[in-house]
Amino acid sequence: MILTCPQCKKQHNIDERRIPPNVKMARCKYCEHRFPFVREEKSSETLQEAPDKTAGGPRKIGVSLSKGGVGKTTTAVNLAAGLACTGHKVLLVDTDTQGQDSFMLGVTPRAGLTELVTDELEPDEALFEARENLWLLAGGKSLAGLKRLIDRKDFGGELTMAETLCKFDKRFDYIIVDTSPGWDPLTVNVLFYVDELLIPVSLEVMTLQGLVEFLNSIAAIQKYRKNISLRYILPTFLDKRVRKSEGVLGKLTDLYGERMCSPIRYNVRISEAPAYGQTIYEYAPGSPGAHDYRELIRKVADKPGLFK
Repeated sequence: MILTCPQCKKQHNIDERRIPPNVKMARCKYCEHRFPFVREEKSSETLQEAPDKTAGGPRKIGVSLSKGGVGKTTTAVNLAAGLACTGHKVLLVDTDTQGQDSFMLGVTPRAGLTELVTDELEPDEALFEARENLWLLAGGKSLAGLKRLIDRKDFGGELTMAETLCKFDKRFDYIIVDTSPGWDPLTVNVLFYVDELLIPVSLEVMTLQGLVEFLNSIAAIQKYRKNISLRYILPTFLDKRVRKSEGVLGKLTDLYGERMCSPIRYNVRISEAPAYGQTIYEYAPGSPGAHDYRELIRKVADKPGLFK
């Protein structure tokens, strides 16, 4: 059964079978407060696991939008690095032929996703530990060949990535997948693998059109894979000096409500950090960009007290 201290609000999971029948008072081991003991039924809601510790494996989040230039890679890298900073084990998967995740982290893996899918390397050989608690499955030019391999499959090509990455289900708390712009076999593979979508949306009218088209494509995927859900809309490049930014942000908020994340403000430090191979937390930890991405981590992890 669950007891909640009325003073400090701490919860205590107690084996009711070990409590003598005549007990009338309880004491909180955290604040020493004594309070009346009332037997109650175990609450399934109270015992529910935190979102990042699901019983079925890691949280698998795709950072995706078919339009380029909205901050997908910047978001994927800083989301993964931020979660790793909180002590979670995180895998970042780069599915873009440009391989920019490696560049942003200042690392040069010799292999990555392609070699893992084609069984040229074992999982531990394909992984690259980029930071403490943060591992990378690198992308790059070799992914072009992987796309052709998927295209040549007579059936089941859309499950290629899912069948490969299931090897990591018990090793990580989060798997963050960075996708390329456009709509190709690897993007479809990502959508057949992840359970949650985080969509960065730059605050421009043309991006709204791209968002609508992308969501229509997601709806088509959901006919075959109902587990995938749109969880987060992340406004990027908010510049309050530009009037249209506030207008686009207002429209997004009206449409998507609770799915909306706090916007990432335009900040030159975010664009400078990759040149030094650093995340925004390493390059400019006190900058508005670092502050905004920490706010994103709090929302995704559902832990408002992180970094405080």
